[in-house]
Amino acid sequence: MRFLTLVLFCGVLSGCATSMNVPDVDEAPTLMPRGATYKDLINLPEPKGKILVSVYDFRDQTGQYKPQPNSNFSTAVPQGGTALLTASLLDSKWFIPLEREGLQNLLTERKIIRAAQKKGEGVANHGDDLTALSSANVMIEGGIVAYDSNIKTGGMGARYLGIGGSGQYRADQVTVNLRAVNVRTGQILLSVTTSKTIYSHELSAGAFRFIDYQDLLEVELGYTNNEPVNVAVMSAIDSAVIHMIVTGIGRGLWQPESREDLNHEVLKKYARQTHQIL
Repeated sequence: MRFLTLVLFCGVLSGCATSMNVPDVDEAPTLMPRGATYKDLINLPEPKGKILVSVYDFRDQTGQYKPQPNSNFSTAVPQGGTALLTASLLDSKWFIPLEREGLQNLLTERKIIRAAQKKGEGVANHGDDLTALSSANVMIEGGIVAYDSNIKTGGMGARYLGIGGSGQYRADQVTVNLRAVNVRTGQILLSVTTSKTIYSHELSAGAFRFIDYQDLLEVELGYTNNEPVNVAVMSAIDSAVIHMIVTGIGRGLWQPESREDLNHEVLKKYARQTHQIL
């Protein structure tokens, strides 16, 4: 009987190990995964004209750090918000972002080119004259303004005769803000704040019982799934960019390529969204 029980549990363990999707450590690099909002972003109608915008900084303004046992110097959200926002603006096909985060590096490189041209040593692909930098009429400001942990937690479990299982979940929330600023007047044309929920869940099962005198059998199985924070932040930024485009159309700041596009499915979908009143 003891031998049959051990064989049975070994079979269960091998079956579970086979069914589990164990990641391949040699998996080749891929493009960054995007959330479902990305489909709406790339399916926006074409603009009447692309808008030159400058993004100087899109910082983490939450001040949140990962809880123990992680390092106290490890932040809860990614610090590359400017890069994520720039990618979203490009993917929308409504904006042409201008390099401003590395502006000092750009100016230094232009000085090197001018110095070479004065000495007659300029390379052919730069031409005889270095054109002026493009300027923007709209500046995009904002940042990651909030990160709330454990806004929802729960779980359930059951055990009978030393055999059982349990499950639990946790929900966090990240919030970003985008502001479109008129460069000429400094007037804030519009401000959009969006939130994205980050779900994590854990499933576990185990057995703890004596199969014979002084022979104890203990088995534990578990599975945990955590939504990547960078994907959630990217989805919140994508949503904010779409809302900024839709709100700007409604206020006459910019227009789609044709008037028929005002009834575009994506524009109508986001125009119907309203703030949730708690």
